[in-house]
Amino acid sequence: MKKILLIFAFLFIGISAQSQILISLLLGDKLNSEGLEFGLEGGFNWSTISGLETNKMLNTWNLGFYFDIRIKNQLYLYTGTLVKARLGVDKLSSDDLAFLKNDTYNDEGDYSQQINYFLVPVLIKYRFKNRIYVEGGPQFGLMYNAWVEFNSSDDEMEASIKTFNKDMINRIDVGAIVGTGFKIKESNGLTIGVKYYYGFIDVYKDRSGTNNSSIFLKLNIPIGAEKAKKK
Repeated sequence: MKKILLIFAFLFIGISAQSQILISLLLGDKLNSEGLEFGLEGGFNWSTISGLETNKMLNTWNLGFYFDIRIKNQLYLYTGTLVKARLGVDKLSSDDLAFLKNDTYNDEGDYSQQINYFLVPVLIKYRFKNRIYVEGGPQFGLMYNAWVEFNSSDDEMEASIKTFNKDMINRIDVGAIVGTGFKIKESNGLTIGVKYYYGFIDVYKDRSGTNNSSIFLKLNIPIGAEKAKKK
């Protein structure tokens, strides 16, 4: 029952997240106060999946929104949703493709596993007085699409073919994050950071030891914070 409720909660987040970002861009100043900072999180991530023959990282970008909530003094709760987030692994081997039951092509090219998730971190953050911070806690993921992508290019042709395989992949991903970063201004400023994620649940239903891991390079941009401060 708890698993069903969790799935419904993630589905609600996924359906409403994009509209929430648009609304938040219009009402960002309403969501910022002395103990609460709201904004957009974007950046790049380098991910891989253990338990496969390849360990070549997949490079993608991500985008979402965040809430930075002061608990007490320099202690904060950091949460939100990465609406556009992709994990996976690049340059699958022939053995990997056989496990995935994926067609291969005569043209020279690379195959990658790509998985779209809604990612929801729930992190405890400690911000030092020099504006450096450390954070850690769980992250929850809901998979909504996945495919093996074949890319090939030469002087005469460029090809990209997707073979969807989300039925092979567990819908829920749960893991842990640790990270650090720096707030450029004392208040209402940009924040840059890096975080590492490791998943505890197998990515593939039929193979144990296949865990997501990813390095995120992120930029946090407060929305309407200066306007809220003036009010």
